[in-house]
Amino acid sequence: MASTARRNRAAWEAARRHYDDDQSMEVIAAELGVSRSTVSRLLQHARDLGLVEVRVAASPDEIAPLQRRLAERWGIRAFVVAPQAGDDEESTLGEVSASAARVIADALAPESVIGVAWGSTMEAVSRRLPGRVVPGCTIVQLNGAGNFHTSGVPYASELLRRFGESFGARIEQFPVPAFFDSTSTREAYWRERSTRRILALHARLDCAVFGVGSPFAHTPGHVYQGGYLEQPDYAQLRAERVVGDIATVFYRADGSSSGIPLNDRASGPSFALLRRARRRVCVAAGPGKALALRGALTAGLVTDLVVDRELAMATLQAAR
Repeated sequence: MASTARRNRAAWEAARRHYDDDQSMEVIAAELGVSRSTVSRLLQHARDLGLVEVRVAASPDEIAPLQRRLAERWGIRAFVVAPQAGDDEESTLGEVSASAARVIADALAPESVIGVAWGSTMEAVSRRLPGRVVPGCTIVQLNGAGNFHTSGVPYASELLRRFGESFGARIEQFPVPAFFDSTSTREAYWRERSTRRILALHARLDCAVFGVGSPFAHTPGHVYQGGYLEQPDYAQLRAERVVGDIATVFYRADGSSSGIPLNDRASGPSFALLRRARRRVCVAAGPGKALALRGALTAGLVTDLVVDRELAMATLQAAR
């Protein structure tokens, strides 16, 4: 029994290294102290146990037209993922996040400043990042995560830690509230030297990575279920016809964001500042995000989009 358990564990470890970490069988063999043929047998054993699920991607004839239509409509680079039939929301997000992780890794350059928003989607992406050291890279938190229930520091720290470790990057946190109680409080914080240092990094962004939030989606994101907003805030968002947010800055279906009171208290970067980043990678999954995603695209906030097939089709339909 012990021998079987050890073999199963070894099979899992070999599969994890080969499929998740993209290690070759030669590297795995050297690190585990076994032969290449043993690694091959362990990988086959992992497949036999059901530890590895092999899927065939959707036909290029199905995906390529969607990518082309998104690219032509909004002038972006589009990456569409086609989950298998019957996949639930979590599985779909996992597949989109894995694709997004590769896009993000390819987008980074040495000495670059990368802004990362927090949220359910970025949490999923952070768990799938490949190991690729980017010399001189800095990861900076785009928006505060605190509210009157929690500082938000542990949540944001763990997400940033994964990004930093994956790319060998320096991490800069932004330990302020997601939303301030008043505009005067935010203005006071913004005058502090410690805050100005982070804001200066925001102004130097080479790449920004974010999801899209939807305040009235069927499955709300982290900011909408973590005690960040109260009922008067939701009433205000409805009155302003808000459809989504990026890094806790809200916008309407036409992409406009001015005149939305909550934005005056938000800690996220203005859209004018965000647009200055050369690469802006947006990751989203689920057709319920279509209206929010369309607004973000209309606002010109996205250069690289990673989405699932259903959301791509729903977004194109919403744009008609």
